[in-house]
Formats: sequence, structure tokens, C-alpha cells
Amino acid sequence: MSKNILILGAGAIGGCVAANFSQANIRYLLVDPWPDLIAKVRGHGLQITMPDHEIQTPPLKAIHLHELASSSELFDIIFLACKANEARWLTEFIKPFMHPQSVIVGLMNGMMNQDIASIVGSERLIGCVLELSAESFEAGHITRKTPPAKTWMCVGELNGQITPRLLEIQALLQHVATVDLSKNIEAAKWTKLITNVMVLAPFAMLKAESYAALQLPKMRQLVLDIGIEAIAVGQALGYPIEGIFGLTVEELGKTPKQISEKLVSTLISHIGKKSQNAVTQDIIKKRRTETPFLNGLVVCQGLACHIPTPANQAIVEVIRRIELQEIAAGIENIDLAISLTM
Repeated sequence: MSKNILILGAGAIGGCVAANFSQANIRYLLVDPWPDLIAKVRGHGLQITMPDHEIQTPPLKAIHLHELASSSELFDIIFLACKANEARWLTEFIKPFMHPQSVIVGLMNGMMNQDIASIVGSERLIGCVLELSAESFEAGHITRKTPPAKTWMCVGELNGQITPRLLEIQALLQHVATVDLSKNIEAAKWTKLITNVMVLAPFAMLKAESYAALQLPKMRQLVLDIGIEAIAVGQALGYPIEGIFGLTVEELGKTPKQISEKLVSTLISHIGKKSQNAVTQDIIKKRRTETPFLNGLVVCQGLACHIPTPANQAIVEVIRRIELQEIAAGIENIDLAISLTM
């Protein structure tokens, strides 16, 4: 029997998943809060521009949030593709459309699994770590930097078991990426968080491309300090370093500095030297960023574990000022962030 699949969130990540599912003739319903986006994909489909080719889907089955709210439909599999700061309210929104065996797959950065599980139960959640670089500034048009052959994900049950439904999710997402299985998905997500806190907000505060920013010695040291702090906090929380991006634990290195350097260099080599990250896109669009759920989480957990996190705290403060339009994103924020660590 075919499953009733929902993709909740049709932005850069959800849109890429939707386009690849369409190519594979996988049936699903697409739901998003942005009216212009729903109108575009209903009438014209999704356009995905990649480095070597382009995908144009046919018109898709897509509805607005308010249209779903008046439905009695129940879904077997829900791919929740959203920002970390949207995870709780969207989970509350979708909960009435789940039956006891429904499963949510969280396609997002950050450590939101426990928040989602607190709403729907851990038995109805599968965690996911994803390395998919994409951006969207126009309704229905996504620029994807990592095509499926260069995209990596891993999925895992919160209890570490390899279950039939986990294998089913892996098989579905294989149309989008190379998908590994994890027996410790929370540790894998924290390892990805280490990369996120080094790359997303730090480069966004400069409004700079990743590779260019790393060529500045002061910036490189700041980035490594951010990663080293996140590793220390993760160890205190009981999260061992997990192999991600297709790398083994051994390949990531032994010391926090080695691990931080390997994570950043691997990510940039995969997404390209001129990639614009998700937080940078939010800064350009003048939207709230995920920074409180990434670097901010490291700071909060560091306080709880009595581990200093001055570099992460500095990034949180700089991004806060940018969001309030007290300062602009720019190269001068390197010196500002460094001054805030002292």
C-alpha cells in the first residue's frame, strides 16, 4: 500500500526534496506558509538550478496552511523541512494530521529532535542530518549547489534501532542524496551542529562567501575557536563525535582543532567556495536567523555545563545587532566579534 506523504515546507530544502520525489514518481502533498510559492508551484512547478543541469517539475499538488487546516486527511510520513526556530509551531500545527503510526522526519539544522518528540512522542520521530546546500530568493526557483550525487544525509531512530520504517525513509531519501544510517542520531546531529556554528552565522555576519572569509587569519582562528567550544560542550553533554559527510570518525581527526578544521574544509569542498549559506540568506532577506538555536544553544548548554563559550557568545551578539539593524553585515565584524570574546 502506498504511503500518504506530506512535505511541510517548500523552501530551499523542502523544494529540492519535492523535485527529486517528483522525478521518482513518488506521490506527496506539498504545504508551505508562503502564498506566492504555493501559487507558483501549483501553476508552473518547481525550477531547480544545479551546477550541471536544471530540473523543471510539472505543476505540483500543493496547498496553503489554511487549506490543510480545514482538511481531515491523515499522513503516514511527514518531511518537516523548516528552520530550527519554526520546528515547534509547525509540529504543533501538523500533530492533528497524524495517526498513531505516523512518522515525522526532521529536515533541519540544530538539535530540535527533543522539542519535536515532546509534542508528538519520540516513537513518531526519525532524526536526520543533512548536507544539502541550496538557496531561494524567488518563489518556485531554487539554486542547488549540491546535486543529489554530492548531497549527503543520515537518518536514525532516537533509540538507535534499525527499524523497517527507518529503512523505508532511507529508501525515499536516496532519491535526494546518499543516505547513511545512524545508531546515535543525536550525536551525529551535534557533530553537524559543530559545523553549523562555525560556518553559518560567522560568515553571515560578514555577508561573505565561505572560502573567501577563511583566507583571513583572524577569521580562521575565530571559526576554529567556535568549533573547539562546541566540541567541548558536546563532550560534556555526552555526544561523541560521529562520522558525517561520508567521513569516518578516524578521518575527522583526534584533537578538537583537527576535527574543527576537517569539518569546515570538507563542507566547503562539498558546497563550493562561493556558496552562500542559510543564515546569510536570512540576513539578506532581513529575517530572523537560526543563530539562537545554533551558536546560542552552545552558549546555553555551555553555561549549564560550566564551560566558557566566548567565541559563540560573540557571534550570537553580533548577529543580534545585525538583526536589529544596529550594525550592518561586513568584514569589520571580525574585529567586533574578537573584541567581544575578551
